[in-house]
Amino acid sequence: MAVGGASVVSRREGEIAHIVDAARLERRREKAVKARATSDRQTYFQGVAEARYLLRKVFRLIEEEAKRTGIDPLAHQALIQIYGSERGALRVKEVAERLDITPAFSSSLVKHLVAKGYVARSHDTGDARVTWLRMTAKGRALLHRIDEEVQVHVDYFTSGLDAEQTEAAFSVLMFYAGVSLKKA
Repeated sequence: MAVGGASVVSRREGEIAHIVDAARLERRREKAVKARATSDRQTYFQGVAEARYLLRKVFRLIEEEAKRTGIDPLAHQALIQIYGSERGALRVKEVAERLDITPAFSSSLVKHLVAKGYVARSHDTGDARVTWLRMTAKGRALLHRIDEEVQVHVDYFTSGLDAEQTEAAFSVLMFYAGVSLKKA
């Protein structure tokens, strides 16, 4: 398939775009970590640049789609955090923590999401002082729609990345997350 003059490989759901050699990726991560401790950190910053480019581009695509559906990108992120949490529910202070915003701003954001019917409040069965936020069917449908609409754009973008860019980005993300591929 050709898009804007470029050849794009169409991917089916679940299909892998790039296969990354784990040993090579680990060597690249180690090289970036070592470079960070030297006066010439170009190798490290190359990975940082690729990771930030990849994340920013994908996040921008998602934010634009959220705006097209009529929801503020931060509100969309709140929905993702609530729906994607281990319990499928968060407290207002946990939403604030996950979004790195103040609890007061989180409370205002949650009120908006409740008013729109995307989130419902429920009291904890063991402690009536605790209020949980859960996704409604309407909120889940919105998240699913945004995800489905943005996927083709993300697939197009990632199909244009080469193995070097992908590995550089992953090596820094692994470093940020404190992950190594070495056997313990």
